[in-house]
Amino acid sequence: MIKREGYLKKIRPFYDNELVKVIFGIRRCGKSILLQQIIDELVERGVENEQIIFINFEDLKYAGIKNALALNDYVLEKIIKGKKTYLFFDEIQEVEEWEKAINSFRATLDCDIYITGSNSKLLSGELATHLSGRYISIKIMPFTFAEACEYMGKSKNQVNDDDIMNYINWGGMPQQLQFENERDKRVFLQDLYNSIILRDIVERNKIKDVGVFKRVLEYLIQTPAQIFSATSVSKYFESINLKISTETLYNYIEFAVSSMIIDKVKRYDVRGKRVLTRSDKIYLTDLGFDKIVSSGMKVEIGPLLENTVYNELIVRGYQVYVGKTTKGEIDFVASKDGKNEYYQVAYLLATEDVIEREFGAFKDITDNYPKYVLSLDKFDFSRDGIIHKNMIDFLLEGK
Repeated sequence: MIKREGYLKKIRPFYDNELVKVIFGIRRCGKSILLQQIIDELVERGVENEQIIFINFEDLKYAGIKNALALNDYVLEKIIKGKKTYLFFDEIQEVEEWEKAINSFRATLDCDIYITGSNSKLLSGELATHLSGRYISIKIMPFTFAEACEYMGKSKNQVNDDDIMNYINWGGMPQQLQFENERDKRVFLQDLYNSIILRDIVERNKIKDVGVFKRVLEYLIQTPAQIFSATSVSKYFESINLKISTETLYNYIEFAVSSMIIDKVKRYDVRGKRVLTRSDKIYLTDLGFDKIVSSGMKVEIGPLLENTVYNELIVRGYQVYVGKTTKGEIDFVASKDGKNEYYQVAYLLATEDVIEREFGAFKDITDNYPKYVLSLDKFDFSRDGIIHKNMIDFLLEGK
């Protein structure tokens, strides 16, 4: 398994710190491995194994720890008096009222706490109240394209268009990359998808009409990088004799976003410099889910590449919006440290009309922040201060 250096860099400054380290991400994206890599680094720094308590709450060994009191009792039995304790709790949301135990450990023990969860609302409710200002949160994602290439043992000069096509087809879930044939990949992704639906969405949110929810989620997964309109989606389902209210649609989307199987991205008025409250876009956290959700729809390469760039920018630490101008739309406005970058994503700049469309999207932007057009073309089309980059070169910069 490769070392996820980008995330470790964010966490290292907080080793041996009283702040609770909260790591959240979709199931099977590598949270457990990241915890183990943190443990390995702490051991290298001199922490003894007996000081470390690691619990994976999806392991049947710990099935008896169902609530905060049981967790508290278990930890108090294991700690070594007079030594700092390092607590690692994987998939903590499986424990009822777990936030009470975490707050108690932080307040009463000499400890360093790391927790993971598969729900973006991990920090909502009581935990946020108890730990206000006393935690840091880090979202982790499936492997980026650069990480996937590293895992496969490919150096930068060995990577080609087939590799990016394989990535946008099968995604970056670490375990998926272990399988060589499509059947095994598909089985793994299907099992993971079913687990997310059942455990992280249906059970958690007590959804009654599971069949309808699955239909909605399948539709969203097969239409990535599209502006979501509850009205138009509702009309689509009406056309296939399935009536769903807009309120239900919005609830289903929030449930799916919380499980981190999809992400919802707001639009940003570039001229007015304000975030708009309607017409969000939907992106997949991992493109492999599109491969195993089949209902006859075929997703074009362009939206999949756009989705890939969105995920890449998120991993690089940008706040990402869809840009709105007076003349149209820009794929992404990426903000970090008070500065913006603008991105257009295309499959190929095959004709002059396509070139004009992609580069022309920036005409309404008068500031001097960097503007990029990304495509799989090998030839450099940069013009008028707008930088054209090959998609693969851009994605490999992230490593």
